[in-house]
Amino acid sequence: MCQAQDSTQVNYKLRKKVVIGGNAIAYSATMTGLYALWYKDYPLEKFHFFNDNKDWQQMDKVGHAFSCYYEGVAGIEMMKWAGYNKKQYSLIGGSYGFLIQTSVEVLDGFSAGWGASMGDVAANTFGASLGITQSLVWDEQRIWMKYSYSASRYAQVRPNVLGSNLAERILKDYNGQTYWLSANVNSFLKEDTKWPKWLNIAAGYGADGMVGGFDNTYTSEGIYYDKTATYKRARQFYLSPDIDLTRIPVKKKGLKTLLIMANCIKFPMPTLEYHSDDGMKAHWLHF
Repeated sequence: MCQAQDSTQVNYKLRKKVVIGGNAIAYSATMTGLYALWYKDYPLEKFHFFNDNKDWQQMDKVGHAFSCYYEGVAGIEMMKWAGYNKKQYSLIGGSYGFLIQTSVEVLDGFSAGWGASMGDVAANTFGASLGITQSLVWDEQRIWMKYSYSASRYAQVRPNVLGSNLAERILKDYNGQTYWLSANVNSFLKEDTKWPKWLNIAAGYGADGMVGGFDNTYTSEGIYYDKTATYKRARQFYLSPDIDLTRIPVKKKGLKTLLIMANCIKFPMPTLEYHSDDGMKAHWLHF
């Protein structure tokens, strides 16, 4: 008599094929689309590097780390869903972001319009390592990278670089962006602690007064502008409570996935700010 197949095993085999095949197609489509939309109009040249480590008060580097971290977290969850063991889903899934972002650096390196950035590679490494290490050690994310945005006045000065509408400014206006490391305190305490499971403490970094990358001088339509005296470039450091949406108990897997996705956004909370030019500030709500 033939033995019945283990339906769970068959299911995981199918899931592995879906994840591997789907990611291969998505990666190929992404790289092809990026080249067509971003690089094809610029001539190619010998692979080279470009040092942009001092641009935008390093906000772009923190953005790289954030993107790489969340792409890695998504990869970990996909590989976990497919039935891989902890070491496999941590290392392989957590490296998704690094693979994607490093591929973009390679395209930059061959483009005459840009160059590969070692600073970007370092930021990508940090973002991927943050997700991988936590998955290997704790099998969960206790310290999340998060993002928030508050509209700044600088995008109106140079909309072609900092964004001409809200969607563009959320991505391009580094003056309005804040990146956070949000730690789940409860997960580091004893099991009988009364600290709420969902309440985090977050440290944030932002920058202000930037209308150019390296400094506040730029050329637009052949006209040279020097905004050095008008706007003073500064750094901002924040401390705030936060909400870890992944710690909210839910039974439906679909809702749990949505909470993981939404957890990339820092929840508006009372916040202390240290501004390198203006000193300490307190905000009843900061986003």
